[in-house]
Amino acid sequence: MSSSVTSSTAPSPSTFRAGALCGLLSGLLIALPALVEAFTGETSATSVLFALSPAFALPLITALHRWQSPAGGRLGEVGHTVNLVGLGLFGSAAFASNLVLFYFDDDVIEETLTGPTIPVLIGSAAVFAVGCALFGAAMVRARVLPRVPSWGYAVVLPLFAFLTALPDSLLTSALHLLVGVILLWLSAALWRTAPDVEHTAAPTRVTV
Repeated sequence: MSSSVTSSTAPSPSTFRAGALCGLLSGLLIALPALVEAFTGETSATSVLFALSPAFALPLITALHRWQSPAGGRLGEVGHTVNLVGLGLFGSAAFASNLVLFYFDDDVIEETLTGPTIPVLIGSAAVFAVGCALFGAAMVRARVLPRVPSWGYAVVLPLFAFLTALPDSLLTSALHLLVGVILLWLSAALWRTAPDVEHTAAPTRVTV
């Protein structure tokens, strides 16, 4: 199955390639540590990689949005905005959790997570989940990017926002791995289409 998108107002191929490269790096920084933790449990090295991954996902989301924007419509605009805000909040929480709280004793963590901290963290996860669901739905509806990872983005990432807080287990490692694969798949699709982007009215077709 294939679908078309007019790229008359599309940015240069280098813009999409940069987003795709960042997305590939983000996916690897999730998938590879998840594979390691499935055998070793959480370590300081894997925590560092997890903490850095969300930052590289931001350019990917923007590149995906710009690529599908002619077909994404208003849902794509809203989903993109909410997804960026949610990823900023959720990524900040992941950064603090993996690079700060990781080194604290459980008693210290309990004392630290007081006041509005927990509600704000839950709210951040909720915004991230809603943003992923909306942006994923926009990708599914636009039918510009592959359907399987588009559905995965709409369904798996919202679950990831809340289930990632569970104690480390094979389930959480598998969930991290799945999210990494989804990001890698979307990034690879974006990279393949980048050379075909021209500032003309000719439609570019993407195999699904």
